[in-house]
Amino acid sequence: MLTKKGQILVIDSDNCSLSLTEAMLCSLGYQVTLAHSGSEGLEKVSRSAADLILLDVLTGEMNEFEVVRRLKENATTKVIPVIVMTAVTAAEARAKALAAGVDDFLTKPVEEAEVQARLNSLLKVKAYHEHMLSFQTEVEAEVVRRTEALAKALEKIKAASLDTVYRLSRAAEYKDEDTGAHVQRMSHYSSAMARAKGFDDEFVERVLWAAPMHDIGKIGIPDRILQKPGKLEPDEWTIMRQHTIIGSEILKDASADFIKLASSIALSHHEKWDGSGYPQGTKSTDIPIAGRIVALADVFDALTSDRVYRPAMPMEKALSIIREGRGSHFDPELVDAFCSIEDEIRAELKWWKFLSSDSTPADMDLSDLFGESETSK
Repeated sequence: MLTKKGQILVIDSDNCSLSLTEAMLCSLGYQVTLAHSGSEGLEKVSRSAADLILLDVLTGEMNEFEVVRRLKENATTKVIPVIVMTAVTAAEARAKALAAGVDDFLTKPVEEAEVQARLNSLLKVKAYHEHMLSFQTEVEAEVVRRTEALAKALEKIKAASLDTVYRLSRAAEYKDEDTGAHVQRMSHYSSAMARAKGFDDEFVERVLWAAPMHDIGKIGIPDRILQKPGKLEPDEWTIMRQHTIIGSEILKDASADFIKLASSIALSHHEKWDGSGYPQGTKSTDIPIAGRIVALADVFDALTSDRVYRPAMPMEKALSIIREGRGSHFDPELVDAFCSIEDEIRAELKWWKFLSSDSTPADMDLSDLFGESETSK
């Protein structure tokens, strides 16, 4: 019993030759489709792709070379092997056929054994080619899948690492008047400001990670000073200022870039634009940009947070104080960048109020947090 070996499209303008070829191929177990002209053959292969095309010399509007050229120009049909049956043995004619894209020749009168051998050989080549294409597609899909999985895993690691940074940074803040949410808020304000100033995503992310460690040096300050309810004496204030140096020393010489940045921030976040800050009295652009960013974010969060000696200021009052410090305390350009994202900062501040309350504050519009489209659902 004959089994399917492949789908062969035979294109021949001679009906008698077409019938003989069909009979031979069917006897060898191939499935055969017939076309009486080049245009008919192209139309049939476009509807139902063949495994191999057997092409005789054609007469009429399209010769065999034009048929081959069109087949090889089409991305779908160019991989189909084409055998030309011809009585011409001249090298010039065969060279022309090969240039058009013919894969092999059968010289008339054809012998059944030779036909079977050549067809089987080209069908194996085509099958291998299709296998490689399929394998390549599978490999590319697997690469995409694993890349996506790796990206998700990396995001989880980054999220866990950032959470670790926050929690360790809270060790210093915990003894102070704020229980730790401060480091998260001001790091978000800092990264938002860096983005508004036009820094690239890499720097923005490093600021996000480094900013929480700005006060890590407070772990070296005695509790009697750090937790003193009243005003610090001059000698106590001198000790308090050392937290910038202590923090920088703790973080310096790290291998990770964001920790190196954190060391710079720890040292410089109390410097002022006019040079009246500490610990070094650095001023203007001599203050590292990350330190200038965190200085503003740190003060803004302090102003808008509850303290034992005063309630949180309204955002408008805090922004007014920030603007008053433009060119004296703060980098003027950073003040402008911060004020340009007032809506974003306002939403961030309301979000933290929402998280820290047992219920939604009465003055909070959730559309500020999630957007109108979300709250309307």
